[in-house]
Amino acid sequence: MAVIYEVSEGIATLTLDRPDRLNAFNDDLVRGALKAIAEARVDPAVKALVLTGNGRGFCAGADLAGGLAPTGEGVNAAMRDLYNPLILAIDDFPKPTVAAINGVAAGAGVGLALSCDIAVAARSASFVLTFGPQLGLVPDLGVTWFLPRAIGRGRARALALLGDKLPAEKAAEWGLVWTCVDDAECLSTARALATRLGRGSAEAFFEIRRLMDRAETSDLASQLDAERETQIGLIVKPAFMEGVRAFLAKKAG
Repeated sequence: MAVIYEVSEGIATLTLDRPDRLNAFNDDLVRGALKAIAEARVDPAVKALVLTGNGRGFCAGADLAGGLAPTGEGVNAAMRDLYNPLILAIDDFPKPTVAAINGVAAGAGVGLALSCDIAVAARSASFVLTFGPQLGLVPDLGVTWFLPRAIGRGRARALALLGDKLPAEKAAEWGLVWTCVDDAECLSTARALATRLGRGSAEAFFEIRRLMDRAETSDLASQLDAERETQIGLIVKPAFMEGVRAFLAKKAG
């Protein structure tokens, strides 16, 4: 499999491992990633997941030189059976996820990066959508869903229609990523964030993500009801009880 999967100190690190192709997608890479995510999902030792790439690229999108079948049925099968399930597996992962974007994220690689809860970008990283201006295609792997929500309709449309490269520092200014750091600090920063997240309630974090996604199409009254219903379920969980005890002990001290 064209991925490296490691677990250390509660953090699972999934590294895309086709550095000679800038970690471009092929079926082998996607199958390996799906296998690793499924393993991390049920492993009680894993508290959070970090996704990154090996070498100088995060993910250059589909491997047009030797990966994706250039037919309608081939693309349909690949997206239906492999590529779309990968994005859904990350989005539905029950523990926090952090992307360490170590280099260029192009095409579908942008969707992969944005499918994580939090993204950290190396200063040399960049984002580019080549679908429309160069290939006559639409952005996929969730780009049309994630990108407008992250940076707004106007900026998202311009990036998709023009195909201009977005540098990491500007991506941070626009809110596409959480932070931009020196290249040497990208993975360590992502792991530090994953460690922090791993100490919290994975169940509460999952519900926060779902509520924020729901809010995009919900009216205020419905959103308030959803918050109330979710709170009722979480307030009886051990994480809340422990948090209250810790708060009261700190206040008393």
